[in-house]
Amino acid sequence: MKGRSYCPHCKHTLSWQDLIPVLSFLFLKGKCRYCKKPISWQYPLVEISTGLIFLLIYNLQFFLLRQGFEGQAIFNSIYYLIASSFLIIIFVYDLKHYIIPDKIIYPAIFISGIWYPVSGIFLSIYTKYEILNTIYSAFGAALFFLAIVLVSRGKWMGVGDIKLAFFMGLFLGWPDILVALFSAFFIGAIIGTGLIVAGRKKLSSEVPFGPFLVTGTFLALFSGEALTSWYLNLFLLK
Repeated sequence: MKGRSYCPHCKHTLSWQDLIPVLSFLFLKGKCRYCKKPISWQYPLVEISTGLIFLLIYNLQFFLLRQGFEGQAIFNSIYYLIASSFLIIIFVYDLKHYIIPDKIIYPAIFISGIWYPVSGIFLSIYTKYEILNTIYSAFGAALFFLAIVLVSRGKWMGVGDIKLAFFMGLFLGWPDILVALFSAFFIGAIIGTGLIVAGRKKLSSEVPFGPFLVTGTFLALFSGEALTSWYLNLFLLK
């Protein structure tokens, strides 16, 4: 949030040629230019993932562009890019430190909280029903996680997950929030079971749930309608 980027090993301030996404990592052969210590693979992986997510966001708004709604597509894209950046930071930070920082999640909630009313009133992008939809989804998701925290006395979930669920509800609305939560628990169960079987974790081990919630959010954002239709069709066929 502040200052210049620096090497985590030697603390040397990095110059612009050290900070070109992916390319700098390749040119430097995965080592710091100054102390020759290895650069974490986290950096190029996050950079590649961010680029792919931004491309998917453009593709998400491409239909609006083709229909002549350039203004709506531009404002939607800006909002999605900002919200996705918050989600990416939360994913990495929670994965490394087992905490969702307030200085990230609160601005994310604030921006999403004002986006739908402002865009609905001044830009006429969303209807009153859609605005209320996001509010109900946010409180519903947050209350669901609050119940888990209270029942488990904080052993299964943390307070940060409640705040993240609230943001997810504002960001996705209904029914995509349901897709996101289901996907998060489903993926978390598979990976958690795999870690236990591999001996990397025990049944009582702590595993950050934020990365699964973020993954579920992106799945719902880009494929929520398709996943919902598939599930409903499967249910109706039965």
